[in-house]
Amino acid sequence: MTDSLLVNLSFLLAQPTGTSTYALNLLPWLRPLNPTLLSAQPLPTYNCYSVPANQTAEQGAKGHFLRLAWTQWQLPKIYRSLGSPLLFSPIPEAPIFLGCRYIVTVHDLIPIRFPNQRSPLTAYFRYYVPQLLAQAQHILCNSLATARDLNDFFQVSAQKITPILLAHDSQHFTDLKLPKQNYFLYIGRHNTYKNLGRLVSAFAAVQRQFETELWIAGPLDRRYTPELMAQIQELGVTNQVKFLEYVPSNELPKLLNQALALVFPSLWEGFGLPVLEAMACGTPVITSNLSSLPEVTGDAALLIDPYNVAELVDAMRAIASDATLRSRLRTAGLARASQFSWAKTGQATNEVLKLYL
Repeated sequence: MTDSLLVNLSFLLAQPTGTSTYALNLLPWLRPLNPTLLSAQPLPTYNCYSVPANQTAEQGAKGHFLRLAWTQWQLPKIYRSLGSPLLFSPIPEAPIFLGCRYIVTVHDLIPIRFPNQRSPLTAYFRYYVPQLLAQAQHILCNSLATARDLNDFFQVSAQKITPILLAHDSQHFTDLKLPKQNYFLYIGRHNTYKNLGRLVSAFAAVQRQFETELWIAGPLDRRYTPELMAQIQELGVTNQVKFLEYVPSNELPKLLNQALALVFPSLWEGFGLPVLEAMACGTPVITSNLSSLPEVTGDAALLIDPYNVAELVDAMRAIASDATLRSRLRTAGLARASQFSWAKTGQATNEVLKLYL
């Protein structure tokens, strides 16, 4: 049997967002473990084992289904043929009942916290994930908030969980010292728990007093975006709200640097990468006082109750009107972001995996 770690990257997106960004930034720190990467995308300088390319979120529900079937029936064959002693999956997916030793990362339990009976994800987290966690050698997660959820919802003992905070690329997300433009920025999906409805309501109130815009960066979603657009039209701010759709990583630093503030009023997050990336750019942050977000920001952001539109309005007005506040948040955000690095995240992950190889 080889001592090579098997890393499941079958979920990687061509346009990376949260989990793909996390996995790709871990790889340099896993090199000492001699990893073999299961990937449909070529990853030069790494030992890769090619897997099907049609089984990611970019293919929608069909892609998820195909990947789960592949994970359950084909991945164990690869695991045995390569003779690896351990599979690492940076998302909560692995073969169950088939004798594979594995460690997984759980990023959040949002489908359980905000269940949708019509969503396959809710069923997946209710019936598959508990068995997955029970059979895992160990579980990584990206915040203390997610560790608490693992215990509260699935009774996973603290001894089986290692929280490891995520990070940002400090060479990429940095203070470019660009002139500010008059827009608030949101980055992320349009799912209901992201709380864009209350954000739009708050912006409409602020916009009547200050000539600002709201720029929404993230992929359109036919389940949620039409309702959001209808709300924007009803509030009379169609010309002040701009949908940027997916923004490539190389364009994000400039977009963040020139914003008045990142406004991220999510009802729950496993971590909240956009918040950290904004602070690293010296951009003021308004975000929720719930879940992992206070762990990320410390005292370097304006924390609001995301269910309270009036609090969000007050925070946005304060940012728009108070240059001293913006300066203070810029300085505090840069200092806070400097405490996070992919080196810390990757080395901590390496240490856990080594224990089980």
